[in-house]
Amino acid sequence: MRKFRQAIVLLLLLMTTACAPLFPGFETPTTTLTSLQVLPGDTIVPTFEIGLNISNPNRVPLKLDGMTYTLYLEGEPVLRGLTNQLPVIAAYGSGEVFIQARPDVFSTINLFTRWLNQPREVFSYSFEAQLDIGRFIPRINIVRSGEISLTQ
Repeated sequence: MRKFRQAIVLLLLLMTTACAPLFPGFETPTTTLTSLQVLPGDTIVPTFEIGLNISNPNRVPLKLDGMTYTLYLEGEPVLRGLTNQLPVIAAYGSGEVFIQARPDVFSTINLFTRWLNQPREVFSYSFEAQLDIGRFIPRINIVRSGEISLTQ
């Protein structure tokens, strides 16, 4: 029984250290928001199309299995979505990705209520995404934030 336990521990140790050299020097891909538009539709809740450019600074192609994303305005999650329809991003290359998102109605109502009670000219935003590149590899978290000014 003791040898069996030692074999299991050795196997687990080998499995965790064997994966480490597979991705040495892996750099996080970058994303740039390239477009945001309302898609035509016949529902009361609009669908938005978000264009992203994903750049892969690594020497191996980036196969994206899936992506989840949320756009926050003033801390409220106003657009959310997910997709598994993503291209392979070539090594040292970039690719255009178009994703669709629908607004969270309750968060949007909360946001508009706050704006009506406290008008402002500058709004904070945050775009958060998780790129899934495989079952045994941690997801890549991407966060972009800033401010939008209505006076410029």
